[in-house]
Amino acid sequence: MNEQERAGERLLPEVATGERKLEHVRLCLEENVAGEGVTSGMERFAFRHHPLPELDFEEVHLETSFIGKKVRTPLLISSMTGGSKTTGAINERLARVANARGWALGVGSIRAAVEQPELASTFDVRRWAPDIPVIANLGAVQLNYGFTTADFQRAVDIAGADMLVLHLNTLQEVFQPEGNTNFAGLFQRIENLCRELDVPVGVKEVGFGIDGVTAQRLYEAGVAFIDVAGAGGTSWVQVEKYRNNNPVRRAAAEAFADWGIPTAECIQEVRALNPTGALIGSGGLHTGVDAAKALALGADLAGFGRSLLESAVASDDALNERLEQVEFELRTVMFGIGAGRIEDLKQTERLVERRQVKF
Repeated sequence: MNEQERAGERLLPEVATGERKLEHVRLCLEENVAGEGVTSGMERFAFRHHPLPELDFEEVHLETSFIGKKVRTPLLISSMTGGSKTTGAINERLARVANARGWALGVGSIRAAVEQPELASTFDVRRWAPDIPVIANLGAVQLNYGFTTADFQRAVDIAGADMLVLHLNTLQEVFQPEGNTNFAGLFQRIENLCRELDVPVGVKEVGFGIDGVTAQRLYEAGVAFIDVAGAGGTSWVQVEKYRNNNPVRRAAAEAFADWGIPTAECIQEVRALNPTGALIGSGGLHTGVDAAKALALGADLAGFGRSLLESAVASDDALNERLEQVEFELRTVMFGIGAGRIEDLKQTERLVERRQVKF
């Protein structure tokens, strides 16, 4: 199949294969896996319109930097998938389009490729994304299950990544049929890895949020960046509920539908305690307006995950249009409040809690 055919191909096959990574993608597309009774918290905030911004819309710029890397936008495609032929093709599409538009790119957990080298090509996104920051991804808990510094370096090498993020997914592992649930003593092991690895190491959640105090401890341990990955979007307890045949675990998952710290609250807490630490705001973001709020609350990048997935499996054109829309919405917010640069947006006083908005 040539590149043009791949660009226009819908990548999710009609028949399920039983592969876990593909199962995750299918469930995120076809089932209600969002948290219920909890939101990202972005709806609590609104921008006060500036009627005279003294700006040319064409001169509103999205360029910024993250961990010393210049980026054309403050936007990230969050870690989603990889590990099978189909999910590898999704990663290829994400990488091609992210590179064309200047978004940073995270890949899904590379554990499968570290354990099974024949899967490495499904995470090898650097060949499609030579110009943007790429973030490799592994579960922090693997430090308790035999993974060495060399294994984490292997994950970085497979993706051709600039940095590594360790995901914390305690509740997902509890509800996952094949979950690894020994999180004891991980803090010290994370600190050691930060000293030993040759690239910056970050820590992220997977949809339940990182509070300010925990983030502060991690920064002090040498973690280079935090991705709060807060509540309000995908609940991985609900995803794993559909994969778990244990009737007790499936029923118990319902009690955790509203579990997690809202994304907006996480960003505010982390930034209040850590004014200069590199910070990604993700979890339940859908629009460029959401991204603008995350940045104004204190994030350096705004991350999008499941809200991009349908476009990502549809076609290159669909994904490109989706990313372009987010960028346009973000630039329009900036124009509407008189912020010509991302730094201006991050310092704005025009983001207020809705109860304070006067019409």
